[in-house]
Amino acid sequence: MKKILHLKTCFLLLFLAVLLYLAAAAVMICRYGQKDDKEKSDIAIILGAATWENEVSPVFRERINHGIQLYREGYVDKILLTGGKAKDNAHSDAYVAMQYVLLQGIPREDILLEEESTITRENLDNAIAIMEKAGFHSAIIVSDPLHMKRAMLMVKEQTMTFHSSPTPTTMYRSLKTQLPFLVREVVLYTGYQLYYFLLG
Repeated sequence: MKKILHLKTCFLLLFLAVLLYLAAAAVMICRYGQKDDKEKSDIAIILGAATWENEVSPVFRERINHGIQLYREGYVDKILLTGGKAKDNAHSDAYVAMQYVLLQGIPREDILLEEESTITRENLDNAIAIMEKAGFHSAIIVSDPLHMKRAMLMVKEQTMTFHSSPTPTTMYRSLKTQLPFLVREVVLYTGYQLYYFLLG
């Protein structure tokens, strides 16, 4: 009987520890998304989001607009748009985003495309390969505030220099839209932390 009680206590303590860790991760992700550490860099990497037909989604538009602002303010010399082709779309997300950027008056020669990725990890891995080929050494990563902590974790082992610059505005405004996004980021961020821990 004592052994069963001891096991129950251990499981309860473990459960509470996991809850505390997840809560701490959520707070950390939220706080990190409020910090903008942009510095002069070679290029802005705009992490992909959805496009519909020939139109960027509101979430993607906010990210692109922020990248354009960084370009106009002189923080970057190039803009790298990321995102592959969804099943029912005629063009890649990056290509559709480029049409939007061109309409804002950005020269075509200052726009680079990454058109193969479907997830954040691929966005960044493919973008880094493009940077290496072009001889770039530094980048500002642009995404939604709640996405930034995980994105920066993914590039922490890179020899290139990366800076975080979350969008000042976001389409995830209500608790109904923010909470699922935050929960997803906490789960994925925790998974990546565990992955890097196991790698040593």
